[in-house]
Amino acid sequence: MPHADRNLAHAVHPDRGMITDTMRDRLIVGLDVPTVKQAEQAVRELDGVVSFYKIGYQLAFAGGLDFARELASGGTKVFLDMKLLDIDHTVAKGVENIVKMGVTMLTIHAYPKAMAAAVEAARGSDLCLLAVSVLTSMDEQDMIDVGYEYDPHTLVLRRSEQALHAGMGGIVCSAAEAEAVRRIVGPDLAVVTPGIRPAGSDHGDQKRVVTPGQAIRNGSSHLVVGRPIVAASDRRAAAEAILDEMRSA
Repeated sequence: MPHADRNLAHAVHPDRGMITDTMRDRLIVGLDVPTVKQAEQAVRELDGVVSFYKIGYQLAFAGGLDFARELASGGTKVFLDMKLLDIDHTVAKGVENIVKMGVTMLTIHAYPKAMAAAVEAARGSDLCLLAVSVLTSMDEQDMIDVGYEYDPHTLVLRRSEQALHAGMGGIVCSAAEAEAVRRIVGPDLAVVTPGIRPAGSDHGDQKRVVTPGQAIRNGSSHLVVGRPIVAASDRRAAAEAILDEMRSA
């Protein structure tokens, strides 16, 4: 289970949460680019402004897992967004190897048996396991189309309760649901919110979006921002503007 830094300004459960006390540590930039070379360039441009990066499928399957190890070994925080879901044994063995990579966060789809297997496999490590509730690209019609009986908000709350009981380190949800999730999981667990878009920016394929300032006010511990920073002509300025908005909240 994830280990808490006793020096953090916020009180954190020693076996669960990892809420940090500076906005710089709470902004996670999604390296949603097709090559490691492009990811390296983004990290160079953001050096000194950003200290936390997300690596997902696109980059992972282009050499991004080795890049994640490299970043982690150098002290940079890495959120490995793999959204694991499989039979219990396979999830556990995957988590055991991911622990060895030294990354900070890892996502697991919030299915109770998968979460239980992941928690047991990560026990004693610093890895913060995050339960993916409902993708921020999905709305109520999408839920109906795939056969869920719950609307997104209801399912997010149900899965948050299950993640808390499983001993996960945090929840991934839309910032629109962060306030309600925070009431369920309490102050200690991480509430990580993708789908962050500055006011006036293009929503892309995201449907349940929130501005950076509102996400902080809603109780998000970490904000995941990809395209608004990585696709910006001046990545550094884009990241600094988002950090300023987070601080103002």
